[in-house]
Amino acid sequence: MIKILIADDHAIVRAGLKQIISEETDLIVEDEASSVDELFNKLKMKKFDILILDLNMPGRSGFEAIKEIKNLYPNLPILVLSMYDEEQYGIRCLSVGANGYLKKSCAPEEMVNAIRKIINGRKYISQSLAEILANNIAIQSEGDVIKLLSNREIEILKRIASGQSAEQISKELFISVPTVYTYRSRILEKLNLKSNVDLTLFAIRNKLIEW
Repeated sequence: MIKILIADDHAIVRAGLKQIISEETDLIVEDEASSVDELFNKLKMKKFDILILDLNMPGRSGFEAIKEIKNLYPNLPILVLSMYDEEQYGIRCLSVGANGYLKKSCAPEEMVNAIRKIINGRKYISQSLAEILANNIAIQSEGDVIKLLSNREIEILKRIASGQSAEQISKELFISVPTVYTYRSRILEKLNLKSNVDLTLFAIRNKLIEW
């Protein structure tokens, strides 16, 4: 059973999410929080498989909360569910560590699909957000650019783009965390990219990962 923590300051939103999730046999809302402080208290008390996070809650900035959660609980996936525009906020959420971004106006089945993809180690990017990202980064020459990477660099690129943390990659590939960061820096330099979001888009466009 996939245990979900919902963090949203609107009770009616939490109730709606719980209703949608209750219809899935392998998903359960294990707990909920109505503020950032309550969210961190819940995280201290229990272990969850995924966090569904509203970007605007009492306590502190949603971006600050994401960064702190990723620092304290690097293996906890975060799906941001927000009313804010994807172009203005979605990319920024991904850049600070979120594993996916959806607007609250999305269809229920899209949210469930996003949860499943993130739980399986992949990032979730809506079609509209993918198009926004594509417009923000110059088109790369697929064959020539990929040839710059070694097989190990391609493997690490795919894992980063799929949402794995440096700790996860280190454990699964039997290399140190600093070595993972060294590979990441080398990949960014070779591809002339700047962030994990850029790496994710590059991997999607070059069909290195599914999304």
